[in-house]
Amino acid sequence: MLRAILAGLGCVLISASALAAEAGRVVFVVGQAQVGARGAALDMPVQEGDALSTGADGYIYLKTVDDGFLILRPNSQAKISAYHIDRLNPANTRVKLELVKGVARSISGLGVKQARQNFRFNTPVAAIGVRGTDFIVYTNAQSSWVSVVSGGVVVSGFAGACGPEGAGPCEGGASRELFAGRTDAMLQVQRGQQVPQLLHNITVAPELNAPARSDEPVGKVTLGAKGGSAALDEVSLDPAKSGAPLLATPLVPIKPPKPPDVIVVTPPAPTPPPIVVVVPELPPVAAAPEILWGRWQAIADKPADTAVIGKIDAEASKVQVLIGSYVVARPNNSSFVLPTEGKASFVLAESEATLTRLGGVPMAAKVENAHLDIDFVSRSFSTGLSVVNTLGKVDMSSTGDVTLQGTLESSLYSPGFVVRGVLGGAKATEAAYSFKSTGTPDLSAAGFTRWSR
Repeated sequence: MLRAILAGLGCVLISASALAAEAGRVVFVVGQAQVGARGAALDMPVQEGDALSTGADGYIYLKTVDDGFLILRPNSQAKISAYHIDRLNPANTRVKLELVKGVARSISGLGVKQARQNFRFNTPVAAIGVRGTDFIVYTNAQSSWVSVVSGGVVVSGFAGACGPEGAGPCEGGASRELFAGRTDAMLQVQRGQQVPQLLHNITVAPELNAPARSDEPVGKVTLGAKGGSAALDEVSLDPAKSGAPLLATPLVPIKPPKPPDVIVVTPPAPTPPPIVVVVPELPPVAAAPEILWGRWQAIADKPADTAVIGKIDAEASKVQVLIGSYVVARPNNSSFVLPTEGKASFVLAESEATLTRLGGVPMAAKVENAHLDIDFVSRSFSTGLSVVNTLGKVDMSSTGDVTLQGTLESSLYSPGFVVRGVLGGAKATEAAYSFKSTGTPDLSAAGFTRWSR
């Protein structure tokens, strides 16, 4: 009898453990998407420790066990490191999410809201805690950008007591908070930088690199009508939960053709021969570059481009990226269309760079031996250049991805040369990117390049 009771108790404990290990279920999936090594599917359970990934056209919506949401947009990788919700004793709740690369949106569930001190969202360079929140993160191996839809976040770069192995938010003198209310503000953290930088009047980077689908949840997490489990206001995952197409455009009835009118042809009157005026051919006028760029702060002997930055803000530029002291943007009235086939080699049209000795100040430098090649079929690029002045020379090369929005993003496998840029022109005839070196601490390079073809 005792053996039977113990066996039954063991089954109960095993079931409870399995339940506790489930972080949530997939409620929407479209395109290339995986949970671990399996293709993602509707109602698939996601366990603690599972990795999630999406391809160029993939989206995953994960509804967590405490009625929150984790949304993964295209070209992204994430991991559910921990998701243990203790409804009876919230102090025992432990939630830890990791975004390796790409764009993710996190909407706190009731369990997270009751135990904010036990929630951590890591990127390769930063720790994010919540204040009861709906936020969006874009990250690569070198930089992270955080914007807030509702509530607030506390963000810190990894340094000192704040490490990726920790749990809960990193709070202290080096952390910064950001609350909802301004759609043009975000926090930026770069590798090795502990104190996040607050950026104003910049189009939010997460939304640019992988925009939301039209059916992504809207609203914020609130308590149910009776104080029960959390629910999302006005959330709708219809019209289709597995990527089914929307309703087709209704057919327009075709009217029978009207009989042709009777046409009376009158012979034309004779006309005198035309007078030929010879106009000298003028040289073609080169089109003005479409991509905008400028220094948002003074660097070396160059002042900040206040007028250009003001123009970028005034035109509400569609795409903006920045590294270091440079902002590169493509305006809303751009004619840009991303090609889907072919390759292109670009020629350097303009550049600006600096070299900095460890502990010294930036000094103006030249860009040499530069190349940029783009494969529009695989949406990838390779580039390289040398930066040189009297301090020395830094040689750099990088490969990376071209997003659907026409941005250039250096690969995780090019750690010594960080590149962020945009394409412009009706057929991607222009390119520009800002860059910095990360592999030579004693002599570092940074700058801007503009290209044409």
